[in-house]
Amino acid sequence: MHSPSDPLGEFDLIQRFFKTGAQALKSNSSIALGIGDDCALLRPTAGQEIAITSDMLVEGRHFLSGANPELLGRKALAVNLSDLAAMGANPLGFTLALALPKVDSAWLEGFSKGLFSMANEYSCSLIGGDTTAGPLNICITAFGSIPIGKAIQRKGAKVGEDIWVSGELGDARLTLAALRHEVLLPDLDLKQIEHRMHQPTPRVELGIQLRGIASAALDISDGLLGDLKHILKESQVDAQIFLDLLPKSAILRKQSEALQNEFAACGGDDYEICFIAPSDQRNVIEKLSSTLHLPFTRIGQITVMKNTEASIVLVSADGKRMSDSDTKILLKSFDHFAS
Repeated sequence: MHSPSDPLGEFDLIQRFFKTGAQALKSNSSIALGIGDDCALLRPTAGQEIAITSDMLVEGRHFLSGANPELLGRKALAVNLSDLAAMGANPLGFTLALALPKVDSAWLEGFSKGLFSMANEYSCSLIGGDTTAGPLNICITAFGSIPIGKAIQRKGAKVGEDIWVSGELGDARLTLAALRHEVLLPDLDLKQIEHRMHQPTPRVELGIQLRGIASAALDISDGLLGDLKHILKESQVDAQIFLDLLPKSAILRKQSEALQNEFAACGGDDYEICFIAPSDQRNVIEKLSSTLHLPFTRIGQITVMKNTEASIVLVSADGKRMSDSDTKILLKSFDHFAS
């Protein structure tokens, strides 16, 4: 954001870039009162409960300075929709809190365009928020509805159940590595995968379809194995993961084996769904994969918890258990407070 500040006040800004766009969104019967009052009012369908999630994106921490504002607008909402998807929730609406270093109409035009394009795709209405001056910071709180008792939580995994992951892993981290010049990636290869970092697809329909199938699930935001540990901790179980089964794109497979494993296992920003399901659901899951035109990969199994802290055993391509020293780097996850 390098252009001079535009002569717009807070309420003019909201009216021009957000209130008008919000009013143009597809109507949702669960929104009793939307943007424009002190509070929004949600009216869920009888027998439904409300799922609430909040994510903050900070310039320099979660996205690069100078990021395309339209893609950033899409991603800011997508990462929240991904959380709703992990619990099997149907999106209802969201609030937006936005801190801006300066009022830049061109940036706001692109950001709001991307934000509302994502909102329209998932019939998720902007129902309120706030704006202020400050370092660029985007905070969205999203609301979804789930039939009572059908939410897919993290605490339901059971010993002997399968561990699955949707889509492919590691391309978002590979894109970041290329942009940081950590790896040399041909332009053609980068163009094929960069959408994975800039335009993640929230697996909303998958989450809804997994109700009654998955015993536990979460979205992969900070790295597969680090995120999986949250399920293990809440469910009081361990896991065995076959490293060579992690789904990777043809582009990522051109890299060294060590880099492939690192980016797929703990790269983060994938926004795929990792879910746990009983083995007798395999045929159902394979049919669902075909229906959604989305690949699912069975990467491991839930095992008995052996110690007081949940753990993951990694098995290499030769079928041998990897040593603790070899797996240490693969078991880390993104730390929002790391320097």
